Amino acid sequence: MSGETPALAPIRPARHARFLDDGQLADLRAATLEILDEVGVHCPSARARGLYAAHGALVDEAREVVRLPAELVLGAMARAPRGYVMGARNPAFDLVLDGTALYVATDGCGIEVLDPAVGRRRSTAADVATAARLADAIPAVGFYWPMLSAGDHPLTAPLHELLASYPNTVKHVQTETVMGERPARYAVEMARVLAGDEATLRARPPLSALICTIAPLAQDDAGMEGALVLAEAGIPVGFMSMATAGSTGPATVPGTVAAGDAEIVAALALVQLVHPGAAVFHSLMPGMMDPRSGAYLATPWENEIAYVVGVELAHAWGVPTLAGVFGTDARTPGWQSAAEAAVALTLCAVAGAETGSGMGLLESCTLFTPEQLVLDADLHERVRCTLARFDTSREALALDVIKAVGPKGHFLSERHTRDELRRRRFSPLTGKRASDGTPIEPVEAARAEAARILAEHRPAPLDDVQARELARIVASADREAEFGAAGAGR
Repeated sequence: MSGETPALAPIRPARHARFLDDGQLADLRAATLEILDEVGVHCPSARARGLYAAHGALVDEAREVVRLPAELVLGAMARAPRGYVMGARNPAFDLVLDGTALYVATDGCGIEVLDPAVGRRRSTAADVATAARLADAIPAVGFYWPMLSAGDHPLTAPLHELLASYPNTVKHVQTETVMGERPARYAVEMARVLAGDEATLRARPPLSALICTIAPLAQDDAGMEGALVLAEAGIPVGFMSMATAGSTGPATVPGTVAAGDAEIVAALALVQLVHPGAAVFHSLMPGMMDPRSGAYLATPWENEIAYVVGVELAHAWGVPTLAGVFGTDARTPGWQSAAEAAVALTLCAVAGAETGSGMGLLESCTLFTPEQLVLDADLHERVRCTLARFDTSREALALDVIKAVGPKGHFLSERHTRDELRRRRFSPLTGKRASDGTPIEPVEAARAEAARILAEHRPAPLDDVQARELARIVASADREAEFGAAGAGR
């Protein structure tokens, strides 16, 4: 397997379906427009407020609140592209967001690793690299979110996460931690090194970015300022709301969806006002508060439909989506982690989601263990096979073989059986037995498979010039951050 990354295996549903009717989507869009016009969003970035005002938004400087008239929002969103390409280090792994396939990413950005040698520990840049190499070898992983925080580089962790990711996967990388104007400029410089030239950076950007809003109805100043830098350079930028029903959102799922959508659309609109036609995406991943403890829950029964609604809202606004299709509140791999992923993955794929994320982490996106990524990939393959086009060709119907065998015969002796069984796909994790016939639990099989991949798989390396340039860029960012920290301490 050394140096060979298996081809991507996205989910390509044979049919798509709508879950909301036109009236329901109109109600949700109207609610978002009413919230943005009458309530607005808190925008702590003076630069972003100035840009909103320059394009016709109503800005209350004293409260740092921006209100957007409906016609301003609709005009801005009409400029956003419905699809585009997210490039990869190897062009064979480019992601074409045309609505025919769902590409799923790993989850991020966890802070702990379940290490067999020492138990739970804080994550490092080396763990980011290990997870990237594992993800590179798994066809179900369409693109890579740095799964863990580079905790050993606290001042510039997001850039070290990119530095650890790029040499260890040939796939597209999406950051969810690069925030602020200066870090964003360094990230753009790194992406330009990977792309090779400005035209390729814009046509096939090897990096995209996800920026979280702050519920309820607020933006992050560093997030917005970084997003504007990235969008100007041609890096696709998305905004995610994780509004939580009952705490940072209303105690109804539709209300939380409306509030979260308003946060996202306010940010998307600003990008389009300033950089018309910039590649953007919409990501609604709300949670729900546990009323007994106040804890955040990602996947209670009533909340999973919100992820599907998020897909359809994104499309109603005319942009691609990043859907919540994995992610679990489970503490260990097993029934809960699979059950909490299966519904959202299937429904979001059928709804036409272009991208999704969430593979490989436990405990509400905080804990990494390699076997969970392998287990999630197995679930992805089950859904991919289930949703694929059902073949009713004469060859697939095997009519000639059925006629040859006839009533009360059997198919074991037929060459057709031997040939076709070799083409059938089976889970490498279920139904396995040890040499003595003892069944092997799927979690154990996944753990062994992850260990095998990490022992054998080596992605195609960066060339020497790229490796040196990336290291130089991050070293410059380190020096700047250390100088700023030293100055702040005086």
